[in-house]
Parts: sequence; C-alpha cells; structure tokens
Amino acid sequence: MKRRWRTAAAKTREGFADSLAAAALGMMGEGSDAPELRMVRRAVRWAVVPTHEKEEPPPDLEKACAWLAENSLPLSALRQSGIAEDVHYRLAYKLDGKLSAKDTYKRRRRCFNSAMAYAIQKGYVDENPIARLDRPATAASGPIDPRVLMNATQGREFLTAVSYVGSVHRNRGRRLVGFFGCILYAAMRPAEVVGLKEADCYLPEIGWGVLTLRETRPVSGKKWTDSGERHDRRGLKMRDPETDRPVPIPPVLVAMLRAHLKEFGTAADGRLFQNERGGLVGTSSYWRVWQEARPIAFPPHKVVSPLAQKPYDGRATCITDWLRSGLPVAEVARRAGTSPEVIDRHYAGCLDNSEEENNRKIEKAMGWG
Repeated sequence: MKRRWRTAAAKTREGFADSLAAAALGMMGEGSDAPELRMVRRAVRWAVVPTHEKEEPPPDLEKACAWLAENSLPLSALRQSGIAEDVHYRLAYKLDGKLSAKDTYKRRRRCFNSAMAYAIQKGYVDENPIARLDRPATAASGPIDPRVLMNATQGREFLTAVSYVGSVHRNRGRRLVGFFGCILYAAMRPAEVVGLKEADCYLPEIGWGVLTLRETRPVSGKKWTDSGERHDRRGLKMRDPETDRPVPIPPVLVAMLRAHLKEFGTAADGRLFQNERGGLVGTSSYWRVWQEARPIAFPPHKVVSPLAQKPYDGRATCITDWLRSGLPVAEVARRAGTSPEVIDRHYAGCLDNSEEENNRKIEKAMGWG
C-alpha cells in the first residue's frame, strides 16, 4: 500500500484495500474468539492505510486488530494449496457465500496479483499462489439487462418526476434535473457530472451544444484522498490526465442546462451543479432523489421491476439509444468515454430487437427496398 499510495487515485487505493481485506479473510488462521468476518474486513481496510501505521485502532476495531496480529498466517502459508484456495475463494465470493460481480472479482484478483508480484520481488514467496486457479465459471456476466433501459417517454417522465422531489425542501429535485439529464442524454458518468463547469459548456439558444469533459470528482472517502476531502479530483477515466472529451448534446439537454443556470447559477468555482450550501453534490444525495423519483414517474409494476433502478441505468439508456440510431460503435465509445470492446461486450444484447430494422437497411443498401 505504501508503494502504490503515492501514484494511485483514491478509488484505486480503496479498491486495493478492499482486495487485501478480502484476501486476509483466507489468511486468518485459527484461534479462539475469532472476530466476525465483516469486522475483520473493516479492520484490515483500516490497518493497510499508510497514515494509520503509527496510530492506535479505533475503539470498535481494537479487538479485531489485536486478534489478527496474533493469529494471521504468514505469507509463506500461501505455499499450501489449501490456503491459496481459501484466499482465492474470498476474492471471488461475498461474505454471504454468493458470487461477487465479475468486475469485483477481476479487480480483487488484479490487485492481489500486484501484491504477490511485490512479495516475489522482496523474496517473501517464490510464485503467485493463485496464478493457476481459474475464475469461478458462474460469476456474474457483463451484458446490460435490457429491462433497465427507459424508452423516450419514460425518460422524459422520469426527469419531470425528479423536479417534484423535495419541492418544499430546498429544491432538492429541481437542482438535479439537469444533472440526471447529462446522464440520460450525454451518457456522462455521475462523477463527471459532479465536476462539470460552465466554462466547459457550449449552450446555444438554438440547436445542438457541446460539453467538453475534463475531470471527474468520484467519492472515495477522506482517508483515501490526498486532499482529505470526500471527493477526489481526477482526469477522465481511460484518458491521459490532460485529455478532454467533447460530447455533442441535443437541444433538449441544452435547454435543460440553460434553465438550470438561470435558476441556480453556478458554484463559486464555476461548477454547474451544487448542493444547497454550494458544495459538491454527494452520491447519497443524488441517489436518494433518483430513488424518490421512480415511484412518481413509473406505475407500481414498473417500480418493482429492474427499470432505471440506479443512475448508471440512465447512462446505459443513452448509449443504447446512440447505438440504435446507427452511430458507429467507435463513435459511441468515444462519446461515452470507454472502449469499443466494452460497448460490444455490454450492449450487444440490448440491440437484439432491432433485427427487422437492420434487415430493412440491408435491403435498401442492396437496392431491394
């Protein structure tokens, strides 16, 4: 953790700590009065933060940290196949015995592999003990569930519903209509919307506009960031730190953002979206508004369905709409800030119902229609 801390983003630091905490569950050894697994994970996540090295554990973690110091297995124990398999199991499964998401497993294993590479370099072990162990074949798959996607009418009704949330309590919903519009009509990640500034917006009175994305403000927690603030400040995902990403936006979103600026202005640093105190919009804040808007926007049978359960489903809706409109996959990937391979892997299943339309395009191209 010390070696990786200086150059890693806050989210990467947190992910590395989570991976080591998962692996530690397989290295607990045996002893009386073993703490609960959930408490062990919390204790390890605290203990691996470099700035905590000379600090006493918080009172609620004292017993767990003391037990682990006395009973954890040495790294040499990983030479035993049974121990290595236990560690691998903890990387792949949740505490309740259910499989973790495929991406969670891949991240944990990638971080564990980095730790083992460092251990080999320092001479603690001779080889990566889980190198030959396969990922569980039944881990969660990657494709987007088409049931989460909103159609055009549902998208408009949802944003209208957002404006009704908290209407008598500091305009909680109205402040976030444009925020969610950026996700639904520009496929922005929430952390990208949080950092969006007025100077990066071209919002003409008529026609399409452009948002030039330059940074993300992911929430990581104070102990993971260099600034000691909850939000980290990073460049765009999958981009060099100084690289921006221009995203054309339709007139409906242009009008939405112009209306937002007219009503709420900007934060002191020029950000479009701010909370009631002028600070950064927190994950819990926009998540609550999203959840409160669903029963206003959708009938009961849709509320209990997978439809638009989380903000990222709005991004998936936008990406799918771009694909269905005939945009090349490479251009969709560029606008969304991801790779064509990710688009192919996650969204192919969302386009299966466009076969008839595709057939008509082929007929027209071949002069049959």
